[in-house]
Amino acid sequence: MKLFTKFANDESGAVTVDWVVLTAAIVGIAIAVITLISGGIENAANGINAELLNVN
Repeated sequence: MKLFTKFANDESGAVTVDWVVLTAAIVGIAIAVITLISGGIENAANGINAELLNVN
C-alpha cells in the first residue's frame, strides 16, 4: 500500500506529459507559421531574382 501511495503522489510523470504537450504545441505552431509565410517568401525571392537578372 505504501508503494501505491508513493506512486500516486509522484508528479514527475505529469510534468513530463506537460512538457511533451507544450513541445508538440510549439512545433505545430511553427509548422503553421512556416506554411503561412512560405508563399510570401517565395514571391519575394522570385522578385529579387528577376531584378538581379534585369541588371545585366
